[in-house]
Amino acid sequence: MKTCRPYAPEQSYLLPPSPREWLPQGHLAYFILGLLGELDLGAIERAVQARDPRGERPYSPEMMTSLLLYAYATGVYSSRRIARACIEDVAFRVLAAGEQPHFTTVNQFRATHLEALSGLFVQVVKACQSEGLVKLGHVAIDGTKMKANASKHKAMSYDRMQKDDARLRAEIQAWFERAQATDEEEDRTEGDGGTYDPQDEIRRREERLAKMARVREALKKEVAEARAVRLREQAEELRQKAQDMTRTPNKRTEAATLAKKRDQQASLFDDDDLDPPPPSTDADLPRNVPPHRPDGTPKPKAQRNFTDPDSRIMIRDGAFIQAYNAQLAVDEEHQIIVAAAVSNQAPDAEYFKPMLQRAVHNCDAVPEHVTADSGYFSAAAVRFAEHIGAEPFISVGKHCNDGVPTGESPLPQHQTKPKLQMRALLESPRGHMVYSRRKATVEPVFGQIRAARRFTQFSFRGLFKNRCEWLLVCATHNVLKLWRALQGRFPATAAA
Repeated sequence: MKTCRPYAPEQSYLLPPSPREWLPQGHLAYFILGLLGELDLGAIERAVQARDPRGERPYSPEMMTSLLLYAYATGVYSSRRIARACIEDVAFRVLAAGEQPHFTTVNQFRATHLEALSGLFVQVVKACQSEGLVKLGHVAIDGTKMKANASKHKAMSYDRMQKDDARLRAEIQAWFERAQATDEEEDRTEGDGGTYDPQDEIRRREERLAKMARVREALKKEVAEARAVRLREQAEELRQKAQDMTRTPNKRTEAATLAKKRDQQASLFDDDDLDPPPPSTDADLPRNVPPHRPDGTPKPKAQRNFTDPDSRIMIRDGAFIQAYNAQLAVDEEHQIIVAAAVSNQAPDAEYFKPMLQRAVHNCDAVPEHVTADSGYFSAAAVRFAEHIGAEPFISVGKHCNDGVPTGESPLPQHQTKPKLQMRALLESPRGHMVYSRRKATVEPVFGQIRAARRFTQFSFRGLFKNRCEWLLVCATHNVLKLWRALQGRFPATAAA
């Protein structure tokens, strides 16, 4: 009779086993534990120490950060799933050192320290660069429409808000009249014992009416802020023209007069209730502003989402979704993300300059070649790349299957000189070779994030929080690349 190996699930250990024996050598969990020694968690530590020392002791910031890094790297984004994994999953139990934080604790830690966690992105890029994984020979820029934590059916135009406002007011009045008529009928037939109560229907419509009023006022406020910012930008441009000595005296005087006029127009929108401008770190990113008239009032088609007002309706794969535009700049050598950003403007044209600036800032070096598809092309983008010393290869349209522009059709007469020069560069053998690597550089990264790690929707609401989460997602992508490149061993700087 064939014998089996001993099986005694209730057998106790004589000596406690070491957590280093629970997982194979070189496992991602051990790598993240080693990487934590290289990362600076000072911002989280200071926030924890600033809290009231009384009460229950908090969990270690290193432990909570390691849980989130491993969870995002393995496609686990739900705080409930993370908390359950700390009980059921061996790797999570190793990282938690036997602790079992509640899902509300995990969620609160992530929400409280989201900005500090997003700051780990640059630190991981530096670690990848120190290990030789970032060469900056070729950087590809691209974006994807990432679904927001909101439904497109919760978006409403300014015109429809006004129409629904009138409709709801009429319905409320009709319910009051119906209630009065019913009460009179019941008093006549049954005396004072009537039980008809329409207050629930009336209350529901009044709540809807109040909510629409708040959203409508928020939309007015948003377009007023945008109009004021635009007027001040125009005033600054006119003041520069007024100080330009190459212009005629009449032109300078006219520019100075118009600058004062723009300042006066902008002052009409000044209001203590207006929100402060966005943080300077994101001021260079394009931001969608609902269409509005010169007087700062929304146009009828201006929309706002009730659930996530910062999100916008965009098109992805031929379908309309409530989304954000998530941008990446990827180095070709090991597909390391060297820059990442999120905004709510759907077109990509204005993202080229800020993404290239972020890549240069994060790596302290300028890439040799920069590629992007036709959505990023503009003469200003080409000039900026050449100004900082990077050679741009930006498509001008008319692609064939391999992503390289075709030269068989005659050139359109309306094309500008920069576009014609870029087309000639892309059709040259060297341009063909460089641009053909664009899809193989940046497109797989989106596939790894969205398909392999199943990050298809933001968890938070609001532009700032989603920017932070996107940086955390990109940081864990780089952690995985670093782990695989080093075959599980710790970075040299951490080991030292």
